[in-house]
Amino acid sequence: MCGIVGYVGSADAAPILIEGLNRLEYRGYDSAGVAVIDRGRLKLCKVSGRVADLQEELPARFKGSVGIGHTRWATHGEPTVANAHPHVDGAGRIAVVHNGIIENAEELRAKLQADGVEFTSQTDTETVAHLVAAALAGGAEDLEQAVRQALRQVVGAYGIAVVDTENPDRIVVARNGSPVLLGVGEREMFVASDVAALVGYTRQVVYLDDGELATITAGGYRTFTLDARTTAKSVSEVDWDVVGAEIGDHAHFLIKEIGEQPRSIERTLRGRIDERFNTAHLGGLNLSVREAREFRRVKILGCGSACYAGDLGAQLIEDLARMPATSESASEFRYRNPVVEPDTLYVAVSQSGETVDTLAAVQELQRKGGRVIGIVNVVGSTIARAVDGGIYIHAGAEMSVAATKSFTSTVAAFALLAVHLGRMRDLAPTEGRRILDGLAALPGQIEEILDAEKRDGTIEAVAQEIARRNSVLFIGRRRGWPVAKEGAQKFKEVSYVHAEAYASAELKHGPLALVSPELPTVACVPDDDLFDKNTSTLAEIRARRGPVVALAHRPLPEDLADRTIVVPRSEPELDSILMSVPLQLLAYHAAVALERDVDRPRNLAKSVTVE
Repeated sequence: MCGIVGYVGSADAAPILIEGLNRLEYRGYDSAGVAVIDRGRLKLCKVSGRVADLQEELPARFKGSVGIGHTRWATHGEPTVANAHPHVDGAGRIAVVHNGIIENAEELRAKLQADGVEFTSQTDTETVAHLVAAALAGGAEDLEQAVRQALRQVVGAYGIAVVDTENPDRIVVARNGSPVLLGVGEREMFVASDVAALVGYTRQVVYLDDGELATITAGGYRTFTLDARTTAKSVSEVDWDVVGAEIGDHAHFLIKEIGEQPRSIERTLRGRIDERFNTAHLGGLNLSVREAREFRRVKILGCGSACYAGDLGAQLIEDLARMPATSESASEFRYRNPVVEPDTLYVAVSQSGETVDTLAAVQELQRKGGRVIGIVNVVGSTIARAVDGGIYIHAGAEMSVAATKSFTSTVAAFALLAVHLGRMRDLAPTEGRRILDGLAALPGQIEEILDAEKRDGTIEAVAQEIARRNSVLFIGRRRGWPVAKEGAQKFKEVSYVHAEAYASAELKHGPLALVSPELPTVACVPDDDLFDKNTSTLAEIRARRGPVVALAHRPLPEDLADRTIVVPRSEPELDSILMSVPLQLLAYHAAVALERDVDRPRNLAKSVTVE
């Protein structure tokens, strides 16, 4: 969840580190710091706050051509300057930045303190700095060996970068469960936890795998294992949308990314619609027709918005491919003892491709012989490289913590997968064509929603009304139920107003007791075969004087809804994609009205790489 940046070369490191940290702000953090080596001395600057605060605190002569930087999301210890990274040993020789959690930190701390080491922070990371220093004092021949000796004592997840004033031309990095990659430049090298930090510097990257370390100097890199075996790594070319990582003239990344959804869905669909056979072309699945037909069930795993997209994906697969399909939180799946069946196709969903719970579920499935494909946004990410095949959604850089275009593109990818599997079974060509035409129409229909809001501001007005309430209820049936869950997620995470989602039919089983004039309800009411049941639920709420905001294909009578947000009609299976866009706008405008930190909500991070 934190961010790591490192540089070795001939340029001044500090501005490069600061720019890299700025590009990682979207991941979420509460403190930041940098360290550089200048003529054999370690210079350190840390703040509790934003990267902008760090930049203001940097001394005028903070020079050095080797350095590491970090944005921290607090786990061990409060977000204070003392707990901010980088952490150093007692002699000021070693500096370390670290993502992840060291599970045996207390045991290591006690051992080090018994040897006379004094700690200056509450963090687990500081133990690594002292372990490396102890290894060097104990006879390790170089920094590489010292880091290897230190990490052999560590239990847990880590992505680390280490510098040493007595080896001032290099950085040693290591990965185990938390992403680390190398950037290859011209007589300079970079380290990062996320490729976004390298935008503008290089597109040549090397991804480390778990259990690998690397030493970088200005002249290149060497990768190896904990037992000093050299590994062979190839350089990958990053196809990165630089413009997507810039905010432009928008007030926030969130509204920018909501507005990018017509183009992001076009990218998800591009080259994947087979006009001849009315199916989807998904060569990246690495599944032959025979292999695909052998699967009898589909199990989808994800966290947060990825899980809700999986809920919709499961319904699409059942509706179109007529295969039993379910969706489950990856964070729960990993902690039970799941039955892994050879005739089940498992789908891991993650925008970042680094979500630790989802990655752990993938690894557990593969240990038990399961076939796993991925639906991922970030090319070259850990999950993308771990799975047996999959679909890149190509939504582009998503910098706001709240998922928007990655959510709708993921659901569109599930629709392609459902058509692909369905056309191998019993889905008629005409039905395949109907869904594909519906997908092709989505970008224009999303433009309609965005243009209507710019024109009349209906959603903004509704958001300003309900943002003043203490709680908001979101409801929906069938496909509307995951949309309601996603809408509640967006609303609570960016506005900090409590929001809760329920299946509409569940209201009578308890939640109806909460309905009052003070509790607004946001309801998904598509014009489908459940329209009458949905409107009867609204009547129950209105009878108890509950305010209702409806998302519908046509205006509803005032006795059913105080306000109706009209959404264009798609194919019934795809209505959920369009219904989710007004809910994104609702959350955004509520957050703006309440003056929240829209792109970086408190306590949250974009890429969840720790438990």
